[in-house]
Amino acid sequence: KYEWLCVSVDRLCHLCGDSAALLLLPPLAIPLRPNGRTMAMRQTPLTCSGHTRPVVDLAFSGITPYGYFLISACKDGKPMLRQGDTGDWIGTFLGHKGAVWGATLNTDATKAATAAADFTAKVWDAVSGDEVLTLAHKHIVKTVTFTQDSNCLLTGGNDKLLRIYDLNNPEAVPQEIAGHTSAIKKALWCNDDKQILSAAEDKTIRLWDRTSMEEVKTLTFDTSVSSMEYVADGEILVITYGKTIAFYNALSLDLIKTVEAPAPINSASLHPEKDFFVAGGEDFKLYKFDYSNKEELESYKGHFGPVHCVRFSPDGELYASGSEDGTLRLWQTAVGKTYGLWKCVLPEDLGAENSEQLYTPAPEIKA
Repeated sequence: KYEWLCVSVDRLCHLCGDSAALLLLPPLAIPLRPNGRTMAMRQTPLTCSGHTRPVVDLAFSGITPYGYFLISACKDGKPMLRQGDTGDWIGTFLGHKGAVWGATLNTDATKAATAAADFTAKVWDAVSGDEVLTLAHKHIVKTVTFTQDSNCLLTGGNDKLLRIYDLNNPEAVPQEIAGHTSAIKKALWCNDDKQILSAAEDKTIRLWDRTSMEEVKTLTFDTSVSSMEYVADGEILVITYGKTIAFYNALSLDLIKTVEAPAPINSASLHPEKDFFVAGGEDFKLYKFDYSNKEELESYKGHFGPVHCVRFSPDGELYASGSEDGTLRLWQTAVGKTYGLWKCVLPEDLGAENSEQLYTPAPEIKA
């Protein structure tokens, strides 16, 4: 039914998207359809179930001796911890009495923090799952993030204030930074924790000096910013609003470039090597773009509701998405590469008579 076309390693790298994984492989055969066109490799995401309501935030840890980890925030009030490369469930943090809007892990995945509608932020022991601290607020908390040394926690939410908690002295009154005129949606440390970036429903992103607590610069938009990601390597700020994905210098807030997506975008993430970025939004799809020329490379529809959050893993081998449909999905950066629960099966491993099986629609994989 199919002819087989032998291709060079360079051509195969172009087709599969990963030269490093293929240089040691023997020459492969790529199937041709009867019309002579090559068949595209199929993206098969890992589906992580367990949440019962929309997944609204997710974050990866850094790479540790035990791999890396993924935490998800959900409106069901039960943030979950998973093995980052497989999506395998590790545990659920129990204690919040309302929707959890934000979640994060420190670099070595020993601590977790969550922001919730019950007017609290909580700090957890990510190894045991025990609650360590409850930090009371005056309104819904939307965002939490650790400093690099894990000694301080930054929070923000509907009371329009940024708060900095000293986790070594949790009884101390937190530092407060005022200036936003509407609810704060996201707050991040930047510039080696010397500065803070915050995005709010007042259609602004503001840069703050941590020492003086003064506003350094403000960006104003026509609509509210839907997401914000800080990439320390290169000091790049990735933001989304409407159908726009924009990249700024995080220190100066000077615009680098913008990309227009086909649909309203809720979240975007830049690959660690800055070769490309992914985005997801209201049309249920994940888009992958070339960072240099802004060309759309791929798009996948796997969720059954709007995509609320998307993030690359720290090694760049996969990206995770969270959706209104209550699931997380893990997607391969280089489709067809053996990694985590994905296995690259070569045609010669199947036998010529079964080669068609490799390219038929794969069943959904659940973690």
